[in-house]
Amino acid sequence: MRPKPASTPCTANSKKCGGIFDLAKRKARIAELEKETAKPGFWDDANKAREVMNQLATEREFVTPFENLAGRLNALSDLVTLASDPSEAEMARMALDELDRDLPTLEEDFHTLERKSLLNGPLDFHNAFVSFHAGAGGTESCDWAAMLLRMIRRYCERKGFQTQILDWQDGEEAGIKSATMKVVGPFAYGLLKSERGVHRLVRISPFDANKRRHTSFAAVDVVAEVDENVEVEINEADLKIDTFRSSGAGGQHVNKTESAIRITHVPSGIVVACQSERSQHQNRAMALAILKARLYEMERDKKQREMDRFYGEKGDIAWGSQIRSYVLQPYTQVRDERSELKTANVQAVLDGDLDLFVEAFLKQQQRN
Repeated sequence: MRPKPASTPCTANSKKCGGIFDLAKRKARIAELEKETAKPGFWDDANKAREVMNQLATEREFVTPFENLAGRLNALSDLVTLASDPSEAEMARMALDELDRDLPTLEEDFHTLERKSLLNGPLDFHNAFVSFHAGAGGTESCDWAAMLLRMIRRYCERKGFQTQILDWQDGEEAGIKSATMKVVGPFAYGLLKSERGVHRLVRISPFDANKRRHTSFAAVDVVAEVDENVEVEINEADLKIDTFRSSGAGGQHVNKTESAIRITHVPSGIVVACQSERSQHQNRAMALAILKARLYEMERDKKQREMDRFYGEKGDIAWGSQIRSYVLQPYTQVRDERSELKTANVQAVLDGDLDLFVEAFLKQQQRN
């Protein structure tokens, strides 16, 4: 009996893909950008040159994995042919074994590429700043904010992103009041923007001697790191700059000098801080980069009339405003309120398995 060919990803111009894998168009765009980079005087305008190079990197980030995937798909098609040949039983058996081994990985890589194709926003390719804020609820919410930070760090590890904690304020008894993390990697912002909003946790409290069920809230904010060529006007007179001693653990330098920086942008009320670097100058530069990113995102939110949703007061980190609920008691379920996607595998989600929710969010954005 001839084996059935395995289900394989759609081809470059398949209708099933909805046109997202228009490889010819992307290759033409790469050729056009490469031609532009070869022009005399290309680097005379440094800002424009960086913009072109970023566009080129974005296109290559898509095309190269796609071409690799297409090559592997062709190889698997050859294996299907070998497995279907009754005259070569031993070769057919070896081909089937190789198909069983390689096809799951190919399918997973295809879905990864499919998700990446949905990342077509102007800042999706950029690095990201991710901030965590405990809501009302004291120790419970502080512990939940720390759990969210761990969840997103685990997700970043799965994606091969680099993470750096820039600021950290401990909770009074456990967890964190707030923290800011920089995430470096291709499409970091595009993938993490799905986590922006209020997250709700329901569980039996480990801090309650009576073992009662508690509901906790924490907010996650995600903004893209913006390039130097993005103009964001920051008036020095609008800034209140404070220095303080780093509160992190360990190291001879920590807590001995006031190298940490906190910047308050008075007109908007945005407060950013950085204490991860050794010098005050480095911390100030990083804090200004975060402020620039948040001001840029704030302007984009204003245009989309979503300012209140993402930059409300702390009191808004509460019931009715959540984007996702994580229930550990009396049953186990994670439910995304935007896509209505559910899963009972709460532990996997808390360990950073967020792909289902990220993909659902990106597809919903495409439909909207």
